[in-house]
Amino acid sequence: MRHRVAAALAVVLIVGGCGADKQAVAEPPDNVTYATGFGAVGRDAFIWVAQEKGYFRNANIEIDIQKGAGNVPNLTMLKSGQAQFAAMDFSGAEVLAGTGKFTDWRAVAAVHQQTLVSIMTTADTGITKPADLTGKTIATAKGSVSELLFPAYAKLAGFDASSVKIQGTQPTALNGLMAKRQVDAISTFLLSEKALASASKKPVTVMPYSDYLKNLYGNVIVTRASLLTTDRDLVRRFTDAALKGLQYSLEHPDEAAAILNKAEPTAAIPAAVGEIQAMKPYSEPLGKLNQQRVVDGIAELTSAGLMPAGLTPDKVADFSFVP
Repeated sequence: MRHRVAAALAVVLIVGGCGADKQAVAEPPDNVTYATGFGAVGRDAFIWVAQEKGYFRNANIEIDIQKGAGNVPNLTMLKSGQAQFAAMDFSGAEVLAGTGKFTDWRAVAAVHQQTLVSIMTTADTGITKPADLTGKTIATAKGSVSELLFPAYAKLAGFDASSVKIQGTQPTALNGLMAKRQVDAISTFLLSEKALASASKKPVTVMPYSDYLKNLYGNVIVTRASLLTTDRDLVRRFTDAALKGLQYSLEHPDEAAAILNKAEPTAAIPAAVGEIQAMKPYSEPLGKLNQQRVVDGIAELTSAGLMPAGLTPDKVADFSFVP
């Protein structure tokens, strides 16, 4: 990342005639790399929107958008300095911090105000409530937050997690497995409900984890903890620009999906529109991170046995960037 040049270079003196005139010279932009939560899908469209609409340019930021691959790869990019900002699932990242695996990061804004992980199945399976999952096979992305949180969800929902077979697979394969009835259910983001209904051509039953895990955030924007010390102004400018992109995307889902498709042609516009529309109810108040909810969410993760006690909110979030 190229930091802004010193103020001494911001003004040049042009000497001529009887005196000297001062001419302001614009500071070169800060170059930053950002990793999306996972690939190029509707829930991540807002970052391309912020770039296309000039929100980063107006904040004097030149952004390089990289397609992320989940919490561990994204946190690895931050730790190695390959990225300065990233999106990721907050609860999964908290567990990694609580177990001491990744600690040099802080969330600065929420994209989703609750976890969007859910169990989904088609109506023909007869599964209508969590207890019906006993003895069934659930496919989920291997190593994902869906898999991580499943034991806690099962415990609170009143059934034995060990009675369920978890089948790890690639995220892109989930809807196909369910549509072909090769599994009884899938665990994925509830934003994918329309995509599953389209693939299976059947009504879909959704059982959100948030029915029981009530204090967990979904995706958040994070930065390196060290950057909060060395350049808080950059973090503030980046956060403000990203949230403008999020706001515009929620208000203009069709345009946001088209912008995403222009940048990443593999991102199908109908699917992206569906995701953006579906996430709108879960993205307000825009960007807000509530300290007490983070405390309560940590308590939920700790009581579920996913990490030892001791993690505090200041180790995973900075609450000063969103009023």
